[in-house]
Amino acid sequence: MRWEGQRVGVDDGALPGLQRLGFVRSVRTPQFDGITFHEVLCKSALNKVPAASMLPFRYTVNGYRGCSHACRYCFARPTHEYLDFDSGTDFDTQVVVKTNIAEVLARELSRRSWTCETVALGTNTDPYQRAEGRYALMPGIIAALTNSGTPFSILTKGTLLRRDLPLIAEASRHVDVSIAVSLAVGDQELHRDVEPGTPSPEARLGLIAAIRDAGLRCHVMVAPVLPYLTDSAEQLDGLLSRIAAAGADGVTVFGLHLRGATRGWFMSWLQRAHPELVPDYQRLYRRGAYLPADYRDMLRSRVRPLVARHGLTGAPRVVGAGSPTTAASPEQPTLF
Repeated sequence: MRWEGQRVGVDDGALPGLQRLGFVRSVRTPQFDGITFHEVLCKSALNKVPAASMLPFRYTVNGYRGCSHACRYCFARPTHEYLDFDSGTDFDTQVVVKTNIAEVLARELSRRSWTCETVALGTNTDPYQRAEGRYALMPGIIAALTNSGTPFSILTKGTLLRRDLPLIAEASRHVDVSIAVSLAVGDQELHRDVEPGTPSPEARLGLIAAIRDAGLRCHVMVAPVLPYLTDSAEQLDGLLSRIAAAGADGVTVFGLHLRGATRGWFMSWLQRAHPELVPDYQRLYRRGAYLPADYRDMLRSRVRPLVARHGLTGAPRVVGAGSPTTAASPEQPTLF
């Protein structure tokens, strides 16, 4: 699924700068050292995705802007520039919280014009990042969607989703629900360096198992694959083996994209952490944000037999206003 295809300029009530947001206050607490929460009152909750994005859903909800996961490669970094923050350290530490989003969403979903199309959660910043432990926006969002008969999907790296598994399982009795966990780095040392604010790989594997134990299917986004860091056959085989053992039913795999300001932020990290790889990355991305066709073909050929070997051929469900469809053929992962 091409989450990164969304335009960063879509107005979701949070552009361009905090003064347009219904700014309430900024908060710092000892429990979240180094992070500032900017509490705002949003005017809208539902974001309509531009048709040009070619995504398998038309609506999203994002309770937070900025993300303490601090992933070096995050495609959403440029969105922070519309808030008059920078896309580097500010994105990781200046988190905007739409404190009234559940109430606004419930009001929007109650309109007679709403046709109960699928709403995607976690397509910009993670709905279960650390801030959710303080603000607990998701239970209200899930309740609003369920009560209105609206199907929804969740994509997360956050193990805090465990808290809401009973609520999500109950919601799945009334609406179509799909859950995906993002897990692309299995090595502990690399994980700490490239995704410093995220739960460990082991914790996310435990989350996958907990989702299955709750009676829900779990897809896994093995993305982005980092060239020369996580793309060997041995690395991918090991990670997919662990994902399968945890109980996932399918995976989506694709390589790293470096768009906009994300490119500079990632490359500055690469220069510090793996300077020997800088020339290789400059070659791979010399024509733009996406990996060249020959690399994508190589990755596809490498991954396909591994996915089949581990039985991870289930495709993510994308539910529209009508009947369920799939975003990819069940015979192979989606690769971009």
